[in-house]
Amino acid sequence: MNPSRAAVGASAVVVLGLVCQEVGAAIAVTLFPAVGPIGMVTLRLVFSAAVLLIVFRPSLRGRSRGDWMTVLAFGLVLAAMNAMFYLSLTRLDLGVALTLEILGPLVLSVVTARRASAWLWAALAFAGVAILGLAGASELDPLGAVLALGAGSAWVAYILLSARTGARFGRLDGLALAMAVGAVAILPFGAVTTGATLVQPGILLLGLAVALLSSAIPYGLELLALRRLPASTFSILLSLAPALAALAGLVILGQQLSLWDWLAIVLVVIASMGAVRAATRAARPPVDPTP
Repeated sequence: MNPSRAAVGASAVVVLGLVCQEVGAAIAVTLFPAVGPIGMVTLRLVFSAAVLLIVFRPSLRGRSRGDWMTVLAFGLVLAAMNAMFYLSLTRLDLGVALTLEILGPLVLSVVTARRASAWLWAALAFAGVAILGLAGASELDPLGAVLALGAGSAWVAYILLSARTGARFGRLDGLALAMAVGAVAILPFGAVTTGATLVQPGILLLGLAVALLSSAIPYGLELLALRRLPASTFSILLSLAPALAALAGLVILGQQLSLWDWLAIVLVVIASMGAVRAATRAARPPVDPTP
């Protein structure tokens, strides 16, 4: 296949995965009146863990103490990240919440870039956040913003632990085990806050749909895309998530955003793309000038 066509196809696969994730998040919000955000996190993690464990069947033998400690930390971070993000969605529109959450990975890109230009992208991102908080037509809920930013901080830990887990486990074995840890950690809270509603057939079916859309399908599509797409391009495409989340919130949830909100989202998306490019350039080895 022509390399350029392969890259375009892989990029389309990444965007499709992002669309699935944001549609899954929007569907999750519709379940909040029935099971609440913690109940929704429980359903997502339990079903995601079940799917990943069935598909990859990770081996439990021959694992070191360091392997298990990494998986344990990864699973707890997964549970915390999802819980804080879903709790933020009870107070913020989907696009706004994800815009604030993505600041975590953006700051990581700026720090790892170690280039002066990266700080310009950071300034652009924080200008977008200032617009959300000060100039937007809709008032930004303080607790919702704190929760979304907390989810962003957990996202940074997720990225770092994901790399460490990938180095210790093949395929998605480590992620499957970490997802199981996260599901076990959140299950008591989901059971207490939701009760018997959590196991109603209709709720379980929708929870499975959210898990497939938000986790299983995107992870599978990302694996396919990364075989043909550079990691830097992949990371830049992920920066589109806030805009896609805003569209999902508009179409599925009827969440109307002001022009100021859209401007803020666009600024953060552009800043994320720029920060990723700066970090990628900083990571490239210097060219040897000798012939």
